[in-house]
Amino acid sequence: MIRNAKPDDAGKAAPLIIQAMGKLANKFSNTKDAERILALFAYFFSQKDNQYSYENTLVFEENGQILGTLNAYDGGKLAELRKNFTDYLYLHHNSKNFYAEEETQAGEFYFDTISVSPSAQGKGIGKQLIDAGIAWAKNLGHTKIGLLVEVENEKALKLYQTKGFQIKNEKEFMGGLYHHMIYHIAST
Repeated sequence: MIRNAKPDDAGKAAPLIIQAMGKLANKFSNTKDAERILALFAYFFSQKDNQYSYENTLVFEENGQILGTLNAYDGGKLAELRKNFTDYLYLHHNSKNFYAEEETQAGEFYFDTISVSPSAQGKGIGKQLIDAGIAWAKNLGHTKIGLLVEVENEKALKLYQTKGFQIKNEKEFMGGLYHHMIYHIAST
């Protein structure tokens, strides 16, 4: 079942967000310490008004277990949503010169992270989360969804292409090269 996330999902959802981010989680948190990274993302997941908040997350839950997450938001609000996160990093993680390029923009609903637990992969959960995210964006009145996928991640690229996402261009982000993919929501 896919549902809106709740603050108390943090302990189960944060590891999935970190999994989706990969090395970017280290860069954002200015540490390689897995416990500190988890604590940071669990904290922000449980808070309001930031890009990793439960407010911006759908979870796939089965038998009381969170097996997947989709974190998404209005791309035009990225700077506002990122501010609380970067201010906290400055104060608590010694990230005085932290700068992350804007990975999204106004005019697109942005899929920030999509993640499925390794034990549940291959069961269609990612596809269901994408479909739920498309419906979410449509309900909010968006006409376009954007996401970034690492150029080397062919498995994810194929998944997004089968769901109707198309490569718009390549984009550098935090030292990596990504496909910027777009999905156009059909009007009804």
